[in-house]
Amino acid sequence: MLFTGLYLVALGVGGIKGSLPPHGAEQFDDTTPQGRKQRSSFFNYYVFSLSCGALIAVTFVVWIEDNKGWQWGFGVATAAILASIPVFLLGSPIYRTKIPAGSPITTMFKVLIAAVYNNCKSKNPSNAVMGMETSPSSYTTETGEEGNATKVKVPSQTLTEDLEFLNKAVTELTVSPMLQCTVKQVEEVKVVLKIIPVFMCTIMLNCCLAQLSTFSIQQAATMNTKIGSLKVPPASLPVFPVIFMMLIAPTYNHVVIPFARKVTKTEMGITHLQRIGTGLILSIIAMAVAAIVEMKRKKVAIESGLLNSAEPLPITFLWIALQYLFLGSADLFTLAGMMDFFFTEAPKSMRSLATSLSWASLSMGYYFSSVLISMVNNITSIFRHTPWLFGSNLNHYHLERFYWLMCILSSLNFFHYLFWANRYKYRTESTAD
Repeated sequence: MLFTGLYLVALGVGGIKGSLPPHGAEQFDDTTPQGRKQRSSFFNYYVFSLSCGALIAVTFVVWIEDNKGWQWGFGVATAAILASIPVFLLGSPIYRTKIPAGSPITTMFKVLIAAVYNNCKSKNPSNAVMGMETSPSSYTTETGEEGNATKVKVPSQTLTEDLEFLNKAVTELTVSPMLQCTVKQVEEVKVVLKIIPVFMCTIMLNCCLAQLSTFSIQQAATMNTKIGSLKVPPASLPVFPVIFMMLIAPTYNHVVIPFARKVTKTEMGITHLQRIGTGLILSIIAMAVAAIVEMKRKKVAIESGLLNSAEPLPITFLWIALQYLFLGSADLFTLAGMMDFFFTEAPKSMRSLATSLSWASLSMGYYFSSVLISMVNNITSIFRHTPWLFGSNLNHYHLERFYWLMCILSSLNFFHYLFWANRYKYRTESTAD
């Protein structure tokens, strides 16, 4: 019964988080600079709204679970979701709704299969591209704002030179009429494939975020969790990044971005890739801070003679809040930046799919965290009698080494990200550096 409920939650959250961001972003007119600015603000406040929900979850709901029982905590969450449905439906008459027009995944598979088949048969002269010339640029339209020319690129009817392998999907003859592809379909698939490397580089960040709900809470549980006379449950520790995100989201939107627009004299001020990169840098700092804090915690345990004891250590759990603040900031910059980037760059027919990559990155990061911990334990057990991250007493873990490993992997991932970010060319010049 418990796992059935968990899988249903995963199914529901997957549907909501995969559909709600693109639905909200489509309410704004992306053909005008003002509409694009409002859309960027929407993603910031979408993350802000998630933080509001998280704040209630890690304070009020945790208190209910600790003092009244878990069934009451689940009941509060159920009531909140039920209340959200009529609120959402109230806006139905005024929503701009995109009519479904087939699955973008089907289009991607069709183009890829057609390209592979036609490339294998490329020696046959009959498999020639249908009179479509390749062009280094597939965008031509220009618009202006207040007298300043701003190029807004729209797809042309020519195949580009990027990912030429896929150009063979547009041929006169194919193995089946079902594999007939248009130039537009090929170019749309190219755009999605170009953003995949950026998506892959964000998985490591989410692997770091997974530590917030696992080892960080275990660390806090071994420390003094009192603030004055108030005893804070370790499960409420995420309140720090949540509050910080709620403060920084409006500040970023109303202070940082307007200032950046004046300095750079561009529409976006700070580009999507710059936001994602900032989040990756903050995750590196967070892991280094986490390692230093863990070293301090273990030093206190040794000096106080509580290394083998289950008693709370004479050190405040607020030290753990430092890594939470950095990772919370990283999450804000990268998550909002990713959703805006994927939505803006993806073709209109694939925006929902592209935006969902943000949450796919989150789930893959959490899964990779579990895999990484297993690998670390298996490898370290070969050279030591006890693995780094195994046992009933956290004081005997080598958690600081694991955090340094995460810091190194995050740094390597950042350089990997720089490689792809520098090669990437925005579809719209209005968002480019």
